[in-house]
Amino acid sequence: MELSAAEIRVLGSLVEKQLTTPQQYPLTLNALTLACSQSSNRDPVVAYDEPTVEGAVTSIKTKGLARFVHPSHGRSALRYAHSLDDALGLAPPQLALVAVLMLRGPQTLGELRTRTERMVRFSDLREVQAELDALAERTEPLTRRLPRGPGQKEDRYGQLLGGPPPPTWRGPDPDRPPAPAAQAPAPALDVESGAVDFGEVAALRAELVELRAEVAALRRALDDLREQLGA
Repeated sequence: MELSAAEIRVLGSLVEKQLTTPQQYPLTLNALTLACSQSSNRDPVVAYDEPTVEGAVTSIKTKGLARFVHPSHGRSALRYAHSLDDALGLAPPQLALVAVLMLRGPQTLGELRTRTERMVRFSDLREVQAELDALAERTEPLTRRLPRGPGQKEDRYGQLLGGPPPPTWRGPDPDRPPAPAAQAPAPALDVESGAVDFGEVAALRAELVELRAEVAALRRALDDLREQLGA
């Protein structure tokens, strides 16, 4: 199975919203479009319109990875849900890892542990590694370890639902100027082993920036709503 970029984004967004905001799931077409095109927790950021999203979710439905939920109990709009876990026999930890890889591209162990926290809880990086190994050892593998790219200290992992990932992950943009020394992230210390995990610290900082941006966007939307209501 090889899904298009739009199908990968739609499927990953459905899984993410099911695990992080179950009270709003399944999603309407408008909500799914917003989820696909949101500026946080996405790489790359896209601007899909509703016809593109509708076409993608219809396509993955024909492949047995999504389903339509018809209006009931006072709801008036058709909603969409994924069936990736049932179709491929994935437990929640594996589902969360695949979702992040679909939405963010190749990731390190530390990044995956950090970016799945709102979906599932991994006790340590060994647990993340074990789930990735299980996904990679399936008859039809769903993940693959990528060799380190130039300047990289850690391996990355990619998902295979969208076809084989590049043989190596290119790493940071070489044209991007380095961060000033004063802003360099402090290393994280694993109390049990004494090991420093720079990747996890960087992922935590990036996640904090994204969450702040999302909160700011929600505040702006709330202000707009209040203005429309005359509050």
